Amino acid sequence: MDPDGSLTWLDGLSRRGVRLGLGNMVELLGRLGDPHDGMRFVHVAGTDGKGSVCAMVESILRASGFRVGAFTSPFIMRVNECIRLDGEDVLDDDLSGVVSMVRPHVEDMEADGMECTYFEVLTAVALLYFRLVAAEIAVVEVGMGGRLDSTNVVVPEVSVINDVSMEHRGHLGDTIQEIALQKAGIMKPGVPCVTSNDGPVLEVLMRHAEEIGSPLVQISAREVEVVDSKPDSVDMLYRGELYTVGLPGRHQAKNAALAIAAVSLLPDYVDRIVPHIAEGLEDVSWPCRMQKVMGMPLVVDATHTVSGAECLRRDVEEIYGRVVLVLAMLDDKDLDGVSGILAPMADTVFVTQPDSPRAATAEALAEIMSAHHGDVRARGTVAEAVEDALEARGESMVLVTGSFRTAEDVLRWLQTRSA
Repeated sequence: MDPDGSLTWLDGLSRRGVRLGLGNMVELLGRLGDPHDGMRFVHVAGTDGKGSVCAMVESILRASGFRVGAFTSPFIMRVNECIRLDGEDVLDDDLSGVVSMVRPHVEDMEADGMECTYFEVLTAVALLYFRLVAAEIAVVEVGMGGRLDSTNVVVPEVSVINDVSMEHRGHLGDTIQEIALQKAGIMKPGVPCVTSNDGPVLEVLMRHAEEIGSPLVQISAREVEVVDSKPDSVDMLYRGELYTVGLPGRHQAKNAALAIAAVSLLPDYVDRIVPHIAEGLEDVSWPCRMQKVMGMPLVVDATHTVSGAECLRRDVEEIYGRVVLVLAMLDDKDLDGVSGILAPMADTVFVTQPDSPRAATAEALAEIMSAHHGDVRARGTVAEAVEDALEARGESMVLVTGSFRTAEDVLRWLQTRSA
């Protein structure tokens, strides 16, 4: 599985943390022969929903017959999920092989005083892999921010900036305008950009787009009509067409509109893509986004922001009504904000902690949640919390949410049950 230790080496780089900037990326890719040069890309940024937009664009392009690469993050179970070709995670042998090609250059850079982060190396691995497998086009999700994110070395045919809200203040800025400007950094001169933002964020994006000469297209909420919201999909009207999106939640309709608008700006749109949009949207899959576990009264979601929690609550209340909530979050998130939004829809709240060194403790989260709900029960692990929630649920669904690591813990628990 990892004969030369390359994957173990890659995982070890995660200890280096986050460091924004493009200097290392430019240097590393140069040493690799600039594999991204001349490749076709769709580049997607935003606070919430950018992964779903990537999945939809990827699915539409696959349905249209493209050989499609995709680079998204973070992963839920395995790093292979971050790098896909034609909808399939990169195989262990292929991933190990490409990492082993990148590793000597990373180590040479270290000797020269340039230390690459985990995400910088993973981005380089993805771009080199797409070159080696001759991907026709690649969908690339921004990791953090935009302007100084490792992925911002690509020159796309279209950029997408999904809804922007307050996040990563220590890295991106203390105001929504500062954060929006970081996101705007993925725009390129002459490259169209699609966004769903309005208000102060849109003002920042418009100003930056005009400064650099990037045509900006705004998708307004008024253009998207949700016809039906179901446990496994949402039906929507957009530009006079009815689409079924294979992901649940009203917010996915807006994400789908962004995906449609993005592919409509590609040069192949009329000749190759138009007939396959409906198929691509209906066939899209994206794990742990209001994912109903087959055969169980259990919904798993990776929401971890206030804006995401607002969408989640609205959709869960519409589809399922009241729930038993299992919440586990990382300590650098807005624990009080998310708790306050989700608490009113819960009969009972089980709080716990994901298996992560960054986890907020169950005790800390219980204290915060108790200010919003009268029946809060702390458990030591996500597995314990889910088991107890299933016993206590009565006729209600159990919703587990709070972070990608929480979702991972649920999926691993499910694996042990089915083993």
